[in-house]
Amino acid sequence: MFFCNYVRLFRGAEQAQQDTASDIKIIPEPVSVARQSGYYQLPAQIKVYYNKASSEDSKELGFVQKEFTSRLSKLNPQAKLIPSDKTGANVRFVLLDKDRSDTTLKTEGYLLSINAKTGVTITANKPAGLYYGIQTLMQLMPASLTVGAAGSGEVAIKLPCAEIIDYPRFAWRGLMLDVARHFFTKAEVMDYIKEMSKYKYNMFHWHLTDDEGWRIQIDAYPKLTSVGAWKVKKIGYFGTFSPVTAQDKYDYGGFYTKQDIREIIAFAKAHFVNILPELDMPGHSMAAIASYPELSCTPGADKYHVRSGQAGFMDWTDSGIVAHYDNTLCPANPKVYQFLDTVFGEVAKLFPFPYIHIGGDECAKTFWKKSPAIAQLMKKENLKNMDQVQSYFEKRVEKIVESKGKKVIGWDEILEGGVAPNAAIMSWRGEKGGIAATQMKHDVVMSPTTYAYLDYMQGDPAIEPHVYASLRLKKAYQFDPVPEGADLAYIKGGQANLWSEQLYNIRHAQYMTWPRGFAIAECLWSPKSRKNWDSFVSRVEAQFPRLDADSVKYAPSMYDPDIAVALNSDSTLNITLNKELDNIDLYYSVDNSFPDNFYPKYTGPFKLPKDAAMLRVISYRRNQPIGRLISIDIKALRARIKK
Repeated sequence: MFFCNYVRLFRGAEQAQQDTASDIKIIPEPVSVARQSGYYQLPAQIKVYYNKASSEDSKELGFVQKEFTSRLSKLNPQAKLIPSDKTGANVRFVLLDKDRSDTTLKTEGYLLSINAKTGVTITANKPAGLYYGIQTLMQLMPASLTVGAAGSGEVAIKLPCAEIIDYPRFAWRGLMLDVARHFFTKAEVMDYIKEMSKYKYNMFHWHLTDDEGWRIQIDAYPKLTSVGAWKVKKIGYFGTFSPVTAQDKYDYGGFYTKQDIREIIAFAKAHFVNILPELDMPGHSMAAIASYPELSCTPGADKYHVRSGQAGFMDWTDSGIVAHYDNTLCPANPKVYQFLDTVFGEVAKLFPFPYIHIGGDECAKTFWKKSPAIAQLMKKENLKNMDQVQSYFEKRVEKIVESKGKKVIGWDEILEGGVAPNAAIMSWRGEKGGIAATQMKHDVVMSPTTYAYLDYMQGDPAIEPHVYASLRLKKAYQFDPVPEGADLAYIKGGQANLWSEQLYNIRHAQYMTWPRGFAIAECLWSPKSRKNWDSFVSRVEAQFPRLDADSVKYAPSMYDPDIAVALNSDSTLNITLNKELDNIDLYYSVDNSFPDNFYPKYTGPFKLPKDAAMLRVISYRRNQPIGRLISIDIKALRARIKK
């Protein structure tokens, strides 16, 4: 009870100080920050005390202890665990007893207190709260080591005195990584999970199967990995590759053994991250069909191969998806449900998380429409259209998944034709599907392309690897998982998705994730009222040295402008340079030379000279270059008018 009273007193007395903490730059923004006078200097040897180490939470407390020790070790001080606080701990981790717990903090909240005399105390109801308190504490420490006065033997880690109360807005805070289009190793997946946990993400959505690869070992169906995990290596722009030839080798890819998966699950648990496995179906199933052609409705499927990204696989038209190869599991084939019963049985035993994601997106019905087996199924089950055929499939899959003790979640297409009774919905095609699902009393995770697709370009197309759409950092920061019209009671939270068609290595996956991953993290954790774009930008910039210290790649795209082009009446081009940040200056050249801060400064739209061949733009802050040089020729500029 004393803790609850303290929190109420603290919230009232310190409210005026919450926005004065200029030296406290945390992502995601905490619920409440009260900066107090002074600093606490950590000694070279830190004494750490954990209470309730022998409680029912002892295993998770072990995770907390390991996390703090490993994070601190990079800054060199030796942390010493002490059995009693009587000897004067510098850092204390305190778990509250059940009868003294604070209902506001729940299972993931914490109170972080830094006092000039008594040091650091992190208080929580559960170990998860202590873990997230550590992530905040580490952001208050320097990104790299600075040594104190000569001969002092001290390490200069000076912490601002403050009281921070924090807890998440949503329970589901996710990042999805697609390992099907390009395979990432066990170590790379672990590193990705570790980085996301630093910013209080707690859900790793693992997209394990697609047309381009099956990545999970299934004992009963070994061809899923001996055949389905391998494709022809091609580099360029996915979806435009040349046809595969008889001389090409299907030797690019990989898969995770069950032991790999157990190790990754254990690693994620130690970082307080759940793992949601996804097996995409009935579409996006070419890797499975190439392995076991009998899963298809279509004659000739035994000639199919795992897709390698070549052109001509599908067309996206105004009237729907037109498939040139049948990449769907056959809803009319009893062997499909026998296959799925076995597969989900093995998957359910591996993954402790209560949900399994069954995909359901972008299912092309081209071949179903001309299948006699589908026609017979429709007649037998009184199905009126192809959406109802897919719904029939999804409902049968839900029963299989539930028979394994798990619950189903799928992309919002599974709403079409009649949603499975107990399915949760992941809304990706904007917010409409999620809103509708909450009104139907289905649980929803919001993940709209509008704000949360990290595979989209994050800067001007002239400088970013080409993708068909863009998502700037500022737009991602506008994400609200509870759109107008949605029933909050059914919103579990949200997540960002990183599809890997154009990702050839983990460094580029990092580049695409950060800093937009910071924006989504804050939208999912922080109170809506605490969000502020200018504050967020300054806090993002404070994270860059930390990413540098951890050798994590990130995008500087927020410093680069978008170049917009319009056609003047005399057929010359009118150029507009749009900035994300107000505190940068743009300089440009139109004479083929390389601009610096002695070139024309952009103050508004300008006319490109009639015979100009090249536009170059660079951004500066305080007379120092901060963005990348963007070069775009006249042909590319004119192409933007057409778009």
